[in-house]
Amino acid sequence: MSLTATYRLGTRLFWRDKSMLFASVVTPVGLAVGMPLLMKNLLGPSAAAAIFQSAISVLLAITAFMNVAVALATRRDQLVLKRLRAGRLTDGQILLGQIASTATQTVALIALSTVAVRVVAGVPLPDDPLGFAAITVAGSAVLSLLGAAYTAAIPRAELAAAFTMPLFLVAGVSAGAMGPIPLPSWLRPALDLLPTSAVVNAVKTGDLAVPALVLAAWTVVGLVAIRLWFRWEPRRS
Repeated sequence: MSLTATYRLGTRLFWRDKSMLFASVVTPVGLAVGMPLLMKNLLGPSAAAAIFQSAISVLLAITAFMNVAVALATRRDQLVLKRLRAGRLTDGQILLGQIASTATQTVALIALSTVAVRVVAGVPLPDDPLGFAAITVAGSAVLSLLGAAYTAAIPRAELAAAFTMPLFLVAGVSAGAMGPIPLPSWLRPALDLLPTSAVVNAVKTGDLAVPALVLAAWTVVGLVAIRLWFRWEPRRS
C-alpha cells in the first residue's frame, strides 16, 4: 500500500459513512449557506458577507478538525491503524494520507459554500481569490493536523464527537459565526490566536502575514503533539 492508497482509503471510507456525511458535509455547508441567507433577509448583503466569512471557522472546525478526530479515533479502536502499521508504510505516511484526504475535502466544501452563498445570498466572491485559496488550504491542513493530534485526548471512539464539540463552539464564537456574543476584552487577544480565527481574520482583512505565522505556530504544536502523544491502539482499561 502506498501513500496515495491511504489517501484514497480515507476518502472512500468518509464518503461511505452516511452519518459522517450528514455531520461533516450537510450540517456545516447548510450553516455556511443558510446563515448568510438569513442575515441578508434581516440586515442586508453586507451582514450576509460578514457572517459567511465568520462561518468559514465552522467549516474548518467540523469538516477538518472534528472529521479527522472522529475518523482516526474510530479506526484506532477498530485496530485499523494497527493493521496499517504492519505494512510497509511509515507512521508519517499513514497519518499524512488521512490528514491530506480530510484537508482536501474541507477545501472542496469551502469552495462549494463560497459559490453557493454567492448564488443564493448574493455574497461577493473574494477580492483576492489566490490569497483566499492559500489561506483556506493552509487552514484546512492545519486543522486536520490538529484534529489528528487531538485524538490522544479522546479515550474511546464513541466519545469523539462529544470531546470535539467544545472546540467547535469556541471556534464559532471566537470568529463571530454565532452572532455578536459579548466577550471580555481580555479574552479577545487569546481567541484571535486560534487557527480558525486566524483564517477568518485573513479572509476579512486580506492580511495574510500574521495569520500565516499563527498557522505556522499551530503546525509546530500539532507535529509535536502527534510525536509525543498520538496513540495507535485503544487505551487499555
